[in-house]
Amino acid sequence: MELRDYIRILHKNWMLIVACVLVGVAVAAAYSIMTAPKYQTTTQLYVSVQGGEAAGSAGDLVQGTSFARQAVSSYVDVVDTAIVLDRVIDELKLDTTSGQLAQKISAESPENTVLINVSVTDTEPEKAETIANKVGEVFADVVVNQLEKPEGDAPSLVKIETIQPAPVPTAPVSPNVKLNIVLGLLLGLAVGIGIAVLRTVLDTRIHSQYDIEQVTDKPLLGGIAFDNEAKKRPLVVHADPRNPRAESFRSLRTNLQFVNIEKGPRSFVITSSIPGEGKSTTAANLAIALAETGAKVALIDGDLRLPKLSEYMGIEGAVGLTDVLIGRADLVDVLQRWGRGQLFVLPSGRVPPNPSELLGSAAMETLLSTLTGTFDYVLIDAPPLLLVTDAAVVSKLTGGAIMVAASGRTKRQELANAVRTLEGIGSKLVGVVVTMLPTKGADSYAYGQYSYGTTSDAERLLDDEERQSAGRRRIGRGTSR
Repeated sequence: MELRDYIRILHKNWMLIVACVLVGVAVAAAYSIMTAPKYQTTTQLYVSVQGGEAAGSAGDLVQGTSFARQAVSSYVDVVDTAIVLDRVIDELKLDTTSGQLAQKISAESPENTVLINVSVTDTEPEKAETIANKVGEVFADVVVNQLEKPEGDAPSLVKIETIQPAPVPTAPVSPNVKLNIVLGLLLGLAVGIGIAVLRTVLDTRIHSQYDIEQVTDKPLLGGIAFDNEAKKRPLVVHADPRNPRAESFRSLRTNLQFVNIEKGPRSFVITSSIPGEGKSTTAANLAIALAETGAKVALIDGDLRLPKLSEYMGIEGAVGLTDVLIGRADLVDVLQRWGRGQLFVLPSGRVPPNPSELLGSAAMETLLSTLTGTFDYVLIDAPPLLLVTDAAVVSKLTGGAIMVAASGRTKRQELANAVRTLEGIGSKLVGVVVTMLPTKGADSYAYGQYSYGTTSDAERLLDDEERQSAGRRRIGRGTSR
């Protein structure tokens, strides 16, 4: 993954990350509030070797300060032992055991010194001060008068004095609210980013142009935003021409004109990998948008298994394509003009038992040849590629296929398999149209080049050129007749 991938992940999942950060901070704050405050105080002891006559006896071990420094490392381990703490408990009359008290006590000696720091932590500041001073006092007595006491009446070689009594602590050492909140924030941030990355890695659905680029190098012809009212008004280009979603279909029309620079057959199969991706509404709206330029357009419902175009277009679909292919009806009798422009719709007719055979027949090839010679554009709505072979069969007879993929629904593997199906039979994939794009977030579709109800200058120029070209073709056909 590249840096832009991580930036996209953060942009797409920022709400999840913020939520995790807030949860982390909330947990840290709750922990800090619920945790009882603890106070810590420290007493400092100084270890030395007795001078005078005792110095001669110490000569068998080490001299002076060197002996004290060596002894201090052992004395530190004595501070929290039972021999010291049992006396502290008895003298202070504490309701605890030496093991429990030892958990509140710590001792350490700074390197290369003869000092011992004894620290005590407790929920009561006065109690911590009392225990710390008593531990220092008892420890000194145990070491001097028991552990280092020579035989007989000779004085101990070691002397331990308190040089800094433990004060009463004024502020708790834990919980550290600021530190806990910072740690909670960092932990929440790490968890949020981790979940976002894992969620992105495990999510194999198509969401944006970036995901299309991972599957195929074919161009992205257009992006159609998600619309809750799509089922109520599938023909948005006709029903609400100033709607930004209608403009996206006009943008698709423009891009389709650009990719057709080779001046090949302007007949296209519009299909998808799985059902429910919006291929039929895309075909219908694209046909209306093309007809707006003055082009003569034929829209064929080639989905002979689950036809939808007649319902969307509001026309009678009982007689149509299947009747023409089996010779039961003539094309001119079933081809229905739609709207005020030059858009003609050929419904599917009755659902046959052998759709693939009909669509791949010589009669279908002859029909498409006739329509291509008569119309400027021929669009065929075909079934999903991964379910049946109908779309693949028809694509061989046209100028190429337009693949529709639904954002948040189509998986990358499904799109890849559909593309592979077309490539396997030698069909041309013209490009991909992404539908149901979110209107907000990292994968949103922007209408930056449009204002409401106004097309761009580039598109107006293409529309004018298309009208002139369509007029010349109609004049040419009239002259030839």
